[in-house]
Order: sequence, then C-alpha cells, then structure tokens
Amino acid sequence: MARDGETPQSEFPGYPTADTLRTRSGDPVDPDTPPADPPRSGGGPARGLLWVLGAAALVVVVLLGTQVTGIFPEFRNPFAKEQTDRSQPPLLKSIQDLSRYVAAEGNFQVVVDLQNDRDNVPEFLLNQRTLFVGAGSVEAYVDFGKIGEGAVVPSADGKSVEIKLPAPQLGETNLDMDKSYVFAEERGLFNRIGDLVKGDPNRQQQVYRMAEERITTAARDSGLAKRAEENTRKMLEGLLRSLGYEKITITYTAP
Repeated sequence: MARDGETPQSEFPGYPTADTLRTRSGDPVDPDTPPADPPRSGGGPARGLLWVLGAAALVVVVLLGTQVTGIFPEFRNPFAKEQTDRSQPPLLKSIQDLSRYVAAEGNFQVVVDLQNDRDNVPEFLLNQRTLFVGAGSVEAYVDFGKIGEGAVVPSADGKSVEIKLPAPQLGETNLDMDKSYVFAEERGLFNRIGDLVKGDPNRQQQVYRMAEERITTAARDSGLAKRAEENTRKMLEGLLRSLGYEKITITYTAP
C-alpha cells in the first residue's frame, strides 16, 4: 500500500519511452519535439515465410511446365527400383533331327506331401514338411525314324497296304513351373537357422523329382500309349486312302 503523501505506483511499471529515458539521462525535453512513434509490430518472420512459400510454388510450377513441354528430360525417382540382368547368353550344345509323331499328350496334376524329420527329436526343432502341387504333361509319340526296310508292304494291285510301326513311347515328364507351386511348408527351428547360415537353393529338388515320378507313373497307367496308337492309325489311314489305298493294315511291334 502507498504511504501517506506518496503517489501510488503500479506493481508492474510500463516499458520506458524515449522521453522517459531522455529525462532520466538529464537531457532537456523539447516541448516542440513530437513524441517518438511507438514501435510497430514487426512482420519479418511472417513476411519471410510468405516469400519462401511463394518461391517454392514458383519452382514447382516451372518444373511441371518444363516436364510437360519436354524442354528438359523427364525427372526420375532417385530411389526407383532397378533390375539388372547379368545372365550369360545361351550356349548351343547339340542339335537333333526328330522324326517323332506326337499322337497324344496327357496333362496331370499331383500333390506331394513330403516330410523329413528325425526320430526322438521334436518337430519344432528339426522338421521339414512341404506340401507341393505339381502340374505337368507327358507326350506319347511314334518314332517314324525307327521304321526299317520292309515295314511298308503294298499289294500288287495297289489297293491295299500293310505297315508295321514301332509301339508308341512316352516322352519325359515336363513339369510346368508356372502352374506348380508350394501350397504349405513347415520348418523346424534348426532348419531355419541352417537356411540363414548356409542356405540350400536346391532343397526343393527332391519334391520336384517326386512330382515328376508320380506324373510319369500316372501317364503309364492312364492308357496314353493306347490313345497314341489309335490317333496314329487314324492319321495314316486318312493319308493312305487319299493315295488310293482301300485296305490298310497297321500293326505295332514291341520296342
């Protein structure tokens, strides 16, 4: 509180003005001198921010304009994904003249459930189980290159002919990797650690071989060779009848 005879003062005095500082320093105050203008609120930071935003917008517009007009080459993403092909060119190993007549083809699908583990070892530690769906095809063909002399015997009047052909054979199983896939796979802890340490890029080869073997067995039991005999006989009969033969006899000899 103010004492008697004293002028009360505010608890927080205002900022000193230029006149106040001049009075305190002892300089006379000119009554004709206008009071100093109060300091204006500076717009420096806000104005600078507007300049930065305007410059950035201008740069974006210029870049887009040059990219559309094609003045400069197209800008690329510096972190774009790139693929490098370091494969070697194909090497021709051999050429074979084929004289096979492919008379039939079978398409098969097999499911291989293969598990490799150890006795008295928990499966969560050491276990490898793969469920593989394999799709493949097998061709049945007649090798005309094996037809020997005397295999074609026409009659004297040119109305009939007898032909002896080698029995149809089954080609190698062609496993289609685009249609084959691993449906499920279980691996123990030690198996996963082994993959991290050394890895095995050929660990699926056993599954592929089993799929091929099962498809080959299925092709032998499917009557594919019999279908090849019928198709070959029909093809030759149509060809020989167009040549004027009326009676055509085709027999197959064991390979």
